[in-house]
Amino acid sequence: MEKYKEIERTIIKKFRKDIWRKFVKAVKEYELINENDNIMVCISGGKDSFLMAKCIQELNRHSDIKFNARYVVMNPGYNDNVLKLIKENANTLNVPIEIFESDIFDVVDKISKNNPCYLCAKMRRGCLYSKAKELGCNKIALGHHFNDVIETSLLSMLYASEIKTMMPKLHSDNFEGLELIRPLYLVKEEDIISWKKYNDLEFINCACKFTQECSINEEASKRIEIKKLIKELKNNNENVDLNIFTALNNINLNCVLGYKKDKKKYSFLDDYEK
Repeated sequence: MEKYKEIERTIIKKFRKDIWRKFVKAVKEYELINENDNIMVCISGGKDSFLMAKCIQELNRHSDIKFNARYVVMNPGYNDNVLKLIKENANTLNVPIEIFESDIFDVVDKISKNNPCYLCAKMRRGCLYSKAKELGCNKIALGHHFNDVIETSLLSMLYASEIKTMMPKLHSDNFEGLELIRPLYLVKEEDIISWKKYNDLEFINCACKFTQECSINEEASKRIEIKKLIKELKNNNENVDLNIFTALNNINLNCVLGYKKDKKKYSFLDDYEK
């Protein structure tokens, strides 16, 4: 059996409970993929996006829902070794990637070399949306997973004084008709790592050209701090991450001081006497 078929089999068999079922549940529960969708599957070269690509491939083969998928890699200025590894992994996994070039690293280097991360992320997102429109896609799939959701929620609460989370899907504000989806929304990072190790796969971690030139950016350091915090909390309560996630689905508006909806603020005093 070819290696890519063995890898596909592990998703469906060995990791059925922890990966495949959670992937399918997210797709169904959040209505992420619909009939005749044209999805641009964004592959960064990391473990998360490549696993997402394989799951979407499997769904495309076996689901009653008919949709199209394009597996796209944006090259913002990676070095040759990084591109080589991405291509090798795509070949090993039998993912038909399409690579398009951009000059993001060069632009950021000229404009914002001392604080590159925010501008780089913003430009990446804009390039991906533009490419999706060019390809005639109506959805962009990103590889964010369960841990990203929990960490983002705590980051917002502890550092931005706001309760909000990373949504399973959202409409683009600047590109009409485009929707962003996150099919690995319910899949835990530890299970993705287990899948990677079981299949003896190596993916790129961070291929940013600025990593060696500047200290770790503030958002990344805060995210590392949140990861450590969750790990410590799980020592006393192994379900703490699940509880945080459930809380985001179980907000009691009768017991909050206020909330925002469509940029309008509401206070508990608005209907207190009623």
